[in-house]
Amino acid sequence: MTFVIIGTIIILILILVVIGIIYYAYRRITTKVQTFSTKYFHTPDLMQAIQNAPQDASDYTPKSVSAATSIYLPNIVKEFPDFHYEEMKRRAENVLTSYLRSVDEMDASRLTEGTSELVNKLKLQLDMLRDAGQSEHYQDIKIHRTEICTYRKTKGRCSIIFQSSVQYNYWAMKGAQITEGGKNILRQDRYNVELIYIQDRDVVENIPDSGMAMNCPNCGAPLPKLGAKKCAYCDSPVVEFNIRTWNFSDVQKM
Repeated sequence: MTFVIIGTIIILILILVVIGIIYYAYRRITTKVQTFSTKYFHTPDLMQAIQNAPQDASDYTPKSVSAATSIYLPNIVKEFPDFHYEEMKRRAENVLTSYLRSVDEMDASRLTEGTSELVNKLKLQLDMLRDAGQSEHYQDIKIHRTEICTYRKTKGRCSIIFQSSVQYNYWAMKGAQITEGGKNILRQDRYNVELIYIQDRDVVENIPDSGMAMNCPNCGAPLPKLGAKKCAYCDSPVVEFNIRTWNFSDVQKM
């Protein structure tokens, strides 16, 4: 019986010694890790240091854009002498920024301008996020560059697509948990903003895909070209009978 007790005590002592050795080794490793982290990352918490480590260089490099302004702008100005490129570019950037802020704040009223198509697209996106219990956030938005990348003319529609290089701090959440990105994570993206020419707003609102009316308001004859000042058949002025404007119909991440 005595030998059993002694044997048990010895085993317990050995177990305690092993535990002590493991704890001592753990403390030494922890101390070395903290010392290393403090020396090179200025914090004893290595995990925090890793999370706060500098991002990849690509996160700080603006995206390139398809710059075709010099190709398309002369034709646009020829067709539409009243087209002011700098003003339209500024409006496109404002639409893009306000669209992202609308998503960030879950408030469609933040959108500065746009057709019913664009407004409905934004509202649908917000509804989908709400239904899924999710949110997307865009902070410190900065637009590096905006250029015309496409100019299209089809029957009943004329569109100019501006492409912008954008950076922001982005994160997505489900409930209270961040599922993508981070509040201090910089992101570079590219967006297309479509600008369409509208000759008759009532027609456009009733027929979203039409883009504009192409008939003379006096005789009904087809207009010879977009931007025509008068009808080639009855010589009636077109500008005074129709609302002519440009408006934004789409915002799309590329």
